[in-house]
Amino acid sequence: MSLIKSISGIRGTIGGKTGDNLTPIDTVKFAAAYGTWLKNNSDDKKLTVVVGRDARISGKMVQELTMNTLSGLGINVIDIDLSTTPTVEIAVPLEKADGGIILTASHNPKQWNALKLLNNKGEFLDGAAGAKILEYAEQDNFNFSEVDDLGTITRKDDYIDIHIEEVLKLKLVDAEKIKKAGFKVVVDGVNSTGGIAIPKLLEKMGVEVIELYCEPNGHFPHNPEPLKEHLTDICELVKKEKADFGIVVDPDVDRLAFIDEHGEMFGEEYTLVACADYVLSKTPGNTVSNLSSSRALNDVTKKYGGDYKASAVGEVNVVQLMKDVKAVIGGEGNGGIIYPESHYGRDSLVGVGLFLTHLAEKNISVSELRKEYTAYFMSKNKIQLTPEIDVDEILKAMEEKYKSEEISTVDGVKIDFAENWVHLRKSNTEPIIRIYTEAKSQDKADDLAQDMIKEIEKIVG
Repeated sequence: MSLIKSISGIRGTIGGKTGDNLTPIDTVKFAAAYGTWLKNNSDDKKLTVVVGRDARISGKMVQELTMNTLSGLGINVIDIDLSTTPTVEIAVPLEKADGGIILTASHNPKQWNALKLLNNKGEFLDGAAGAKILEYAEQDNFNFSEVDDLGTITRKDDYIDIHIEEVLKLKLVDAEKIKKAGFKVVVDGVNSTGGIAIPKLLEKMGVEVIELYCEPNGHFPHNPEPLKEHLTDICELVKKEKADFGIVVDPDVDRLAFIDEHGEMFGEEYTLVACADYVLSKTPGNTVSNLSSSRALNDVTKKYGGDYKASAVGEVNVVQLMKDVKAVIGGEGNGGIIYPESHYGRDSLVGVGLFLTHLAEKNISVSELRKEYTAYFMSKNKIQLTPEIDVDEILKAMEEKYKSEEISTVDGVKIDFAENWVHLRKSNTEPIIRIYTEAKSQDKADDLAQDMIKEIEKIVG
């Protein structure tokens, strides 16, 4: 079974049986549920929804099904076609739309696709809204519009360009400084829409661009998750071309990673750290990331006299806490930059603008910039348990054992030790405990994870 329904959307593999995969029928049902939720929460005005997609092979099919379903409900659609997740997020308020749908399975392989749902602010739906849409989808009892009341579909092809202009308008993005720095950059767009958006942005800022896998045909040339083991090609090309650095994004362009001039990873966790360092140096304030993100953001925040807070895992949780504490920047350790001066969503274009301005101002190499931040190392593991084992009881036992340490139970159990931390989370779909650790060496992070695994195995018996 490869159909995953959650409060943030529906995700699955293309083809197969209805209800088990993301088939056309499942797509229509979920789009109808979202449209019905919008109509039930409106004042009977004519509604408008922005729809955009990444370059997945199935994207056009899923897009047509989604748009025509909304039209069938009497909802007008603005079709921005090939775009990015943050482009759709920006388009919703600019169009004064009532919502948005992004058709992307983010870093999942090409056989996957998904419908990700936005509210009228261009932000991901909260848990209550998502739960209601799931309820409507299960009821499968929709009221479609009569022929004279069908919604229209209007195509707008320039939203990536509009998005780029919005980034260039930001006070902390200085295109002139970037141009004067004379950067030469390799871009890996994983043959999706990042291959359109990132080179266009860079060229607007006077950067020399070498494109790698920037043809938006949906045939991902490597695993699309921007991790070191998947990025050997760009690492080699940066060295071969003697480029200043490399830029990597995932298929929907909300995760951003950098490669230094030696072909080494800057570190996904440090994308947010570097951008925060720059933003805080100009506008001191508070920051937010999730509980599984690096302690390095806390270090940088304290340097500028701000407060760092950690949310439960999930972008919607990060955004809510950012609003609560009035954070000036936040995001996730997977390379997701959320900069409220632009919008409350992970945005690689904004991240590129901030990072390059920071680098240009400091006039140092990417490897030198990385050395300015405390080196932390992560280990990510999981324990497979049998279905009858109560994962909550295990987490409570671990919380009790380490009650003398700094503990957070916002999302599972996070134990902050003086020199390292461990975050234990249960899966919502299977009997698994995820174990994330961070320390000042890889060996220490790995050892801490193994110690925790042994302790949990003792509790299980």
